[in-house]
Amino acid sequence: MTTDPTETKINPWLIALSVMLATFMEVLDTSIANVSLRHIAGSLSVSTDESTWVLTSYLISNAIVIPSTAWFGQRFGRKRFLMTCVAIFTTASFLCGLATSLPMLLAMRIVQGAGGGALQPIAQAILFESFPREKHGQAMGVYGLGVVTAPILGPVLGGWITDNYSWRWIFFLNVPVGLIALLLMERFIHDPHWIRHARLAPLDLVGFGFMSLWLGCQEVLLDKG
Repeated sequence: MTTDPTETKINPWLIALSVMLATFMEVLDTSIANVSLRHIAGSLSVSTDESTWVLTSYLISNAIVIPSTAWFGQRFGRKRFLMTCVAIFTTASFLCGLATSLPMLLAMRIVQGAGGGALQPIAQAILFESFPREKHGQAMGVYGLGVVTAPILGPVLGGWITDNYSWRWIFFLNVPVGLIALLLMERFIHDPHWIRHARLAPLDLVGFGFMSLWLGCQEVLLDKG
């Protein structure tokens, strides 16, 4: 089965909704916790400086996964890989909300970042294959609007949730969104024929390891100055 809308008879905007829900959720999490750090620090009995690792750990893990997305997408199939990433992200979000210590929260944020890192590149690949060429610009424009809006909305939503409920709900919020995204992906997304027969070179583990180390160090340097 292919993602070509003329063959599957699936409205490509339903496919777009499926991937945009997950992507919006992932991008939102890059900024939603910013305004909650003081509350997190107080709740977990750590300093404000230590609580900033809640942001840094997520961004490092997120950045490391992005370059390997194409390889994993071809190795396991885009649909399966995408749904696995969303499931990991959603589960880790739930566990972030249950965290009782900073190490537990950081560990789950690392897992969450790893699950979310692949969502943007693989979502764009699926959109390009789902829409006819003449509508690529329209599809990417709508997608870009969601990606740009999410980090703007994040601090506002995070502050409101933290003030009225608890910082834990900024993570619990991802659970229903992730489950809805998974249901839509299962129903509407399909892998193209060519991806099943594509010849795949082995993953350069040494290069990936060095790149991961460099990206991690760079992210810490940029974040900590």
